[in-house]
Amino acid sequence: MTAEHVCPPAFLAFAHELADAAATVIRPYFRQRLEISAKADSSPVTEADRLAEMSMRQMIEMRFPDHGVRGEEFGVSNADAEWAWVLDPIDGTKSFASGSLAFGTQIALLHQGTPLLGIIDQPVTNERWVGQRGCPTLFNGVPVQTSDTARLKEAIVYTSALEQFDLDARERFSRLAAGARFTRMSHDCYAAGLLALGSVDLLVESNVFDYDILPQIPIIEGAGGIVTDWEGHPLADTHRYETVLMAANETLHAEALGRLKRGKYPAVD
Repeated sequence: MTAEHVCPPAFLAFAHELADAAATVIRPYFRQRLEISAKADSSPVTEADRLAEMSMRQMIEMRFPDHGVRGEEFGVSNADAEWAWVLDPIDGTKSFASGSLAFGTQIALLHQGTPLLGIIDQPVTNERWVGQRGCPTLFNGVPVQTSDTARLKEAIVYTSALEQFDLDARERFSRLAAGARFTRMSHDCYAAGLLALGSVDLLVESNVFDYDILPQIPIIEGAGGIVTDWEGHPLADTHRYETVLMAANETLHAEALGRLKRGKYPAVD
């Protein structure tokens, strides 16, 4: 691996500082009565979302003013920068606002569009996943590995929400879910953490954004998993992803792709 594809240690240390700062902002708001506003796309946002991202953006601007920032709440700054931070202050705002622990702060660092670093931080339970390109994924400092589940009929499948799927995608997802051990929903980035831990086998998403997905890629791949679209293509650096498939291993990934393809699909033994 070339030097330009390795995350500099100083940037890794700073990413931990960002996650710590966001957690400090978020914790006092958890399980409090919050004012929930609707953004232009009708998705919910709280004061905690905005303040946490603002805190992280200010830190980046002070420490690395030449770096770009792409955040869920305040958009893009320094768009042509060589290094770019991707911020989702609270991924799973619906869970957070309703008192559920199925949420987290997501941070990615991109170099020329390639995600070299990803963090998922659960600020209430103090759980933190760290993925670096070419390195084992760490959960609270300990290496973790995705599961060895190789058959769909034995697999646990997670997705964020059924309403993210259009009619075609819902039909395809339903075929996959019908052949799985069971499915669960509404865990957002926490589901990616569970996949890295080996507790979940497949994570299937549709109509998601860069701040939802890019932090998860180094985490899943560093734990031994695979991340593609529903056609099996690697994910490019773009703002929106029509489909995303995260699988624990190559064998399970291949079977899941077979179920997600349009048209006929193989039966599950």
